[in-house]
Amino acid sequence: MPKRWKPRVTVAAVVSRTVDGRPEYLLIEEHTPEGLRLNNPAGHLDPGESLVEAVVREALEETARAFVPEALVGVYLARQQGSTAHETTYLRFAFTGSVGEADRARTLDTGIVRTLWLGVEAIRERRALHRSPLVMRCIDDHLAGRRWPLELLVADPSVHARFAAAPGGEE
Repeated sequence: MPKRWKPRVTVAAVVSRTVDGRPEYLLIEEHTPEGLRLNNPAGHLDPGESLVEAVVREALEETARAFVPEALVGVYLARQQGSTAHETTYLRFAFTGSVGEADRARTLDTGIVRTLWLGVEAIRERRALHRSPLVMRCIDDHLAGRRWPLELLVADPSVHARFAAAPGGEE
Protein backbone atom coordinates (compact mmCIF):
# COMPACT_ATOMS: atom_id res chain seq x y z
CA MET A 1 0.00 0.00 0.00
CA PRO A 2 1.45 3.41 -0.93
CA LYS A 3 2.32 5.80 1.87
CA ARG A 4 -0.46 8.28 2.56
CA TRP A 5 0.31 11.85 1.51
CA LYS A 6 0.03 14.38 4.34
CA PRO A 7 0.70 18.08 3.89
CA ARG A 8 2.24 19.95 6.82
CA VAL A 9 -0.17 22.40 8.38
CA THR A 10 1.29 25.83 9.07
CA VAL A 11 0.02 29.19 10.25
CA ALA A 12 1.27 32.68 9.42
CA ALA A 13 0.69 36.15 10.85
CA VAL A 14 0.30 38.94 8.29
CA VAL A 15 0.81 42.10 10.33
CA SER A 16 0.84 45.60 8.88
CA ARG A 17 1.15 49.15 10.10
CA THR A 18 0.99 52.46 8.26
CA VAL A 19 3.98 54.81 8.25
CA ASP A 20 3.74 58.10 6.36
CA GLY A 21 0.61 56.81 4.62
CA ARG A 22 2.26 53.62 3.36
CA PRO A 23 1.86 50.07 4.63
CA GLU A 24 4.75 48.22 6.20
CA TYR A 25 4.73 44.53 7.10
CA LEU A 26 6.30 42.71 10.01
CA LEU A 27 8.68 40.04 8.75
CA ILE A 28 11.26 37.80 10.32
CA GLU A 29 14.74 37.03 9.06
CA GLU A 30 15.66 33.42 9.76
CA HIS A 31 18.36 30.85 9.16
CA THR A 32 17.26 28.12 6.74
CA PRO A 33 19.14 25.35 4.91
CA GLU A 34 19.21 27.79 1.94
CA GLY A 35 20.72 30.62 4.04
CA LEU A 36 19.10 33.71 5.56
CA ARG A 37 15.53 34.14 4.38
CA LEU A 38 12.58 36.48 4.98
CA ASN A 39 9.24 35.11 6.09
CA ASN A 40 5.99 36.13 7.67
CA PRO A 41 6.01 35.08 11.32
CA ALA A 42 4.93 31.48 10.78
CA GLY A 43 5.23 27.93 11.97
CA HIS A 44 3.62 24.56 12.41
CA LEU A 45 0.34 23.62 14.02
CA ASP A 46 1.14 21.61 17.16
CA PRO A 47 -0.95 18.75 18.55
CA GLY A 48 -3.67 19.92 20.92
CA GLU A 49 -4.03 23.48 19.62
CA SER A 50 -6.43 25.26 17.32
CA LEU A 51 -5.25 27.18 14.26
CA VAL A 52 -5.84 30.48 16.07
CA GLU A 53 -3.89 29.30 19.12
CA ALA A 54 -1.07 28.19 16.84
CA VAL A 55 -0.69 31.56 15.09
CA VAL A 56 -0.74 33.42 18.43
CA ARG A 57 1.99 31.11 19.77
CA GLU A 58 4.13 31.21 16.62
CA ALA A 59 3.96 35.01 16.31
CA LEU A 60 5.03 35.39 19.94
CA GLU A 61 7.88 32.88 19.59
CA GLU A 62 9.21 34.47 16.41
CA THR A 63 8.64 38.19 17.09
CA ALA A 64 8.40 38.49 20.91
CA ARG A 65 5.14 40.36 20.28
CA ALA A 66 1.65 39.38 21.38
CA PHE A 67 -0.46 38.81 18.26
CA VAL A 68 -4.24 39.28 18.31
CA PRO A 69 -5.82 37.61 15.24
CA GLU A 70 -8.69 39.53 13.68
CA ALA A 71 -9.41 37.68 10.43
CA LEU A 72 -8.27 34.89 8.13
CA VAL A 73 -6.52 36.24 5.01
CA GLY A 74 -6.42 32.96 3.13
CA VAL A 75 -5.66 29.26 2.97
CA TYR A 76 -2.78 28.25 0.72
CA LEU A 77 -1.35 25.00 -0.59
CA ALA A 78 2.26 25.09 -1.80
CA ARG A 79 5.04 22.63 -2.44
CA GLN A 80 8.59 23.34 -1.34
CA GLN A 81 10.86 22.71 -4.29
CA GLY A 82 13.73 20.32 -3.78
CA SER A 83 14.72 16.81 -4.59
CA THR A 84 11.78 14.44 -4.99
CA ALA A 85 12.78 12.63 -1.80
CA HIS A 86 12.64 15.89 0.16
CA GLU A 87 9.63 17.65 -1.33
CA THR A 88 7.19 18.93 1.25
CA THR A 89 3.70 20.29 0.71
CA TYR A 90 2.45 22.95 3.12
CA LEU A 91 -1.13 23.88 3.91
CA ARG A 92 -0.87 27.45 5.27
CA PHE A 93 -3.54 29.37 7.13
CA ALA A 94 -2.66 33.08 7.08
CA PHE A 95 -4.18 35.44 9.63
CA THR A 96 -4.15 39.19 9.97
CA GLY A 97 -4.32 41.05 13.23
CA SER A 98 -2.45 43.41 15.49
CA VAL A 99 0.68 43.14 17.60
CA GLY A 100 1.89 44.91 20.69
CA GLU A 101 5.36 46.17 21.39
CA ALA A 102 8.19 43.64 21.46
CA ASP A 103 8.95 42.12 24.86
CA ARG A 104 12.68 42.88 25.11
CA ALA A 105 13.11 40.24 27.83
CA ARG A 106 11.89 37.50 25.52
CA THR A 107 14.34 35.71 23.22
CA LEU A 108 13.33 34.92 19.67
CA ASP A 109 12.81 31.32 18.58
CA THR A 110 15.83 29.28 17.50
CA GLY A 111 16.95 30.31 14.02
CA ILE A 112 15.27 33.71 14.04
CA VAL A 113 17.88 36.44 13.55
CA ARG A 114 15.63 39.49 13.85
CA THR A 115 12.27 41.03 13.10
CA LEU A 116 11.87 43.93 10.73
CA TRP A 117 9.21 46.19 9.27
CA LEU A 118 9.46 46.61 5.50
CA GLY A 119 7.41 48.50 2.94
CA VAL A 120 5.76 46.59 0.12
CA GLU A 121 8.29 47.64 -2.54
CA ALA A 122 11.21 46.67 -0.29
CA ILE A 123 9.59 43.27 0.22
CA ARG A 124 9.11 42.82 -3.54
CA GLU A 125 12.74 43.84 -4.20
CA ARG A 126 13.87 41.08 -1.81
CA ARG A 127 11.74 38.36 -3.43
CA ALA A 128 14.82 36.17 -3.98
CA LEU A 129 15.23 36.08 -0.18
CA HIS A 130 11.66 34.99 0.58
CA ARG A 131 11.37 31.66 2.37
CA SER A 132 8.55 30.73 0.00
CA PRO A 133 6.34 32.31 -2.65
CA LEU A 134 3.61 32.47 -0.01
CA VAL A 135 5.33 35.39 1.75
CA MET A 136 4.39 37.82 -1.02
CA ARG A 137 1.12 36.08 -1.88
CA CYS A 138 -0.18 36.52 1.68
CA ILE A 139 0.84 40.20 1.67
CA ASP A 140 -0.77 40.76 -1.74
CA ASP A 141 -4.00 39.14 -0.53
CA HIS A 142 -3.91 41.32 2.59
CA LEU A 143 -3.40 44.44 0.45
CA ALA A 144 -6.36 43.33 -1.70
CA GLY A 145 -8.54 43.38 1.42
CA ARG A 146 -9.13 39.64 1.67
CA ARG A 147 -10.57 38.94 5.11
CA TRP A 148 -12.62 35.98 6.35
CA PRO A 149 -14.19 35.76 9.81
CA LEU A 150 -12.36 33.66 12.39
CA GLU A 151 -15.65 31.86 13.09
CA LEU A 152 -15.02 30.04 9.81
CA LEU A 153 -12.44 27.94 11.68
CA VAL A 154 -13.82 25.50 14.22
CA ALA A 155 -11.73 23.43 16.61
CA ASP A 156 -13.84 20.69 18.14
CA PRO A 157 -13.23 20.24 21.90
CA SER A 158 -11.75 16.83 21.08
CA VAL A 159 -8.67 18.64 19.73
CA HIS A 160 -7.79 19.81 23.23
CA ALA A 161 -9.23 16.96 25.33
CA ARG A 162 -6.48 14.41 24.79
CA PHE A 163 -3.74 16.91 25.56
CA ALA A 164 -5.40 18.53 28.57
CA ALA A 165 -5.29 15.22 30.50
CA ALA A 166 -1.57 14.55 30.03
CA PRO A 167 1.25 16.60 31.58
CA GLY A 168 3.44 18.15 28.90
CA GLY A 169 0.68 17.96 26.31
CA GLU A 170 1.19 14.37 25.14
CA GLU A 171 0.20 10.94 26.30
